[in-house]
Amino acid sequence: MSSKILIVDDEKDILEFLTYNLEKDGYEVKTANSGGEAISICDRFIPDLIILDIMMPEMDGISACAELKKNSELDKTLIAFLTARNEDFTQIMALNAGGDDFIQKPIRPAVFMSRIKALLRRSKKSEDSIGSELIQAGDLVIDREKIIVIKGELKIELAKKEFELLELLATKPGKVYTREEILRKVWGREVIVGDRTIDVHVRKLREKIGKEYIKTIKGIGYKFEF
Repeated sequence: MSSKILIVDDEKDILEFLTYNLEKDGYEVKTANSGGEAISICDRFIPDLIILDIMMPEMDGISACAELKKNSELDKTLIAFLTARNEDFTQIMALNAGGDDFIQKPIRPAVFMSRIKALLRRSKKSEDSIGSELIQAGDLVIDREKIIVIKGELKIELAKKEFELLELLATKPGKVYTREEILRKVWGREVIVGDRTIDVHVRKLREKIGKEYIKTIKGIGYKFEF
């Protein structure tokens, strides 16, 4: 069954251009020219991926994303922002609203289609890992039940917070987690820690599992790749 994609942009030419490329590859595509229309469409159409422009009149993409995330039917839906802006604060706001990734304008068809395929593969990996005690990531095996990590034949001992941080990142490979989101999900709101705490734990993880897995997204946070 083909993946379902919703494109949200106020520019007709972009909607037509992206729809053409996606349908040519066999995806089921619907379009909306505003955040409000996207919210309405998602009451009856549950996409696997929403491609959402940030700069739109009336309701911008960040506000639309926050509203879409209130729909429990979209819990497994990825949201990728289309943006011509590269400011750190814009990306942080978008990620905090529930976005998963960014696609830069101007759009190049080959790069765009590659990103879409990678996002949908990520979604499939995330679904496979839900409910499973084991997360397989390249040559890493993360055992949630035993709270251990195995790399090849080597058993790696991690401190509790190191394991929780790795588990968070590895459950959704490719997703960019902001520092605020990491602090909230690993340390909780009741514990006051600083950014330096995250950096130290990431450094220790890299020393133990290898530097190639956890990528730094400058000014924003971290993501897991393999």
